[in-house]
Amino acid sequence: MRELVVLGTGSQVASRERNQNGYFLRWDSEGFLFDPGEGTQRQMLYAGVAAGAITRLCVTHFHGDHCLGVPGVVQRLSLDGVPHPVHAHYPASGQQYFTRLRYAASFFERAELREEPIEEDGLLSVGSFGQLWVRRLEHPVEAFGYQLIEPDGRRMLPDQLAAYGVHGPAIGRLQAAGSLVVDGRTVTVEQVSEPRRGQRFAFVMDTRLCEGVFRLADGADLLVIESTYLSSEATLARNFGHLTARQAARVAQECGVRTLVLTHFSQRYTEMKLFEEEARAEFDGEIVIAADLARVPVPPRR
Repeated sequence: MRELVVLGTGSQVASRERNQNGYFLRWDSEGFLFDPGEGTQRQMLYAGVAAGAITRLCVTHFHGDHCLGVPGVVQRLSLDGVPHPVHAHYPASGQQYFTRLRYAASFFERAELREEPIEEDGLLSVGSFGQLWVRRLEHPVEAFGYQLIEPDGRRMLPDQLAAYGVHGPAIGRLQAAGSLVVDGRTVTVEQVSEPRRGQRFAFVMDTRLCEGVFRLADGADLLVIESTYLSSEATLARNFGHLTARQAARVAQECGVRTLVLTHFSQRYTEMKLFEEEARAEFDGEIVIAADLARVPVPPRR
């Protein structure tokens, strides 16, 4: 299963309608928790996301609405006795903040939290999920966005498999070895399959428009991106290091995004359809105006 579980969508402060930020990406057996703001642990309970589902904790920057939920989540990992290591990624320049958040209160630490701070742009980690990249964003404090890239693969073609007499367990052996002798002739994977592009996910929070935004969003099947303001407040967005809905949608259009998820809304707005209208003027793909506890599937492979 690959889906985004939205835990909170408000910028700066919580409101009656929106919790502070929090986003959980379920990616097969991996679980990425991005920017847990205050109240994330409770939102996880409402959304049915167990602490044991988290395998990576990813913080973009150390403004409170993106990290004040870290203490509760970290302590919950130990309380629940999560047996697997959880990797923690965050800007290295904010090490003092992460340390304070991690040990904000006394608790019996049982879970293994592996701190892996981010020093610079580039490839951060490689695993069964693919590759995890980070790119520097432009905000008043150091901030990084995240990009998950699945390696390209191949899609097996049933008609071609049948034509070459490959069936049952032989299909797995062919995929593993690359070629297989069937009825005296060699059959290659290329003869019975076609290229399949790996899926991509991008997470872009507080930033002005910059090169990093476009590099993260490039070819994303699912782009989660802040749209704190409408374009009527473009100057305010620029001054405080944020994007408007129109800017976010333009990024999605230029980068070939399939599904655009707008979030991180200023509490000044109550008519959320205005965000969709503004984005629709720039982007012709699927648009999701994020709401707390919503679930957004990663688009199926093409």
